[in-house]
Amino acid sequence: MRRGLVHVLAWLLATGAAVTLSWWGVHTVMAGTAYDPPRALPIKAADAFTGEPRAPATPTERTPEPKRREPGTPAATRKPSPATTPSAGTAPAASGRVKSYDTDGGRAVFDLGKTSASLVSATPGAGWSMQVWKTESWIRVEFASGADRVSVFCTWHDGPPRVEIGTY
Repeated sequence: MRRGLVHVLAWLLATGAAVTLSWWGVHTVMAGTAYDPPRALPIKAADAFTGEPRAPATPTERTPEPKRREPGTPAATRKPSPATTPSAGTAPAASGRVKSYDTDGGRAVFDLGKTSASLVSATPGAGWSMQVWKTESWIRVEFASGADRVSVFCTWHDGPPRVEIGTY
């Protein structure tokens, strides 16, 4: 009986060590792959009138009418809200027009100014991963799923910002 318990205990220890080592190896290999939950960049645009965050506009959406101010509140006496007043080291909430580009791999939203652009948000679709590259004159958002790739490329190095979408 004692000999049987020793064999069972040895088998349990060996099996536990093998399972632990296998789990650690698989976890190490899988870390940082497409199986991580998708990351989305925060939406930084805010309504210029109220300072409240707003959803990005898509190219097909109409711009909503501005909110009416309350009677008896002259526009000149209103103070700007802290959300719309840029402080040192922060960029204004929106410097141009916000446009959204939907692709098979996800959505990229850009703030297109007259001479530059900024990425507002990028959200991969289900089963897709995302990577972003930025320089002084272009931004590239790439969505990937297996061998499929979709790039949203915004450039402004030789004129106003323009966006190209490529699938490969």
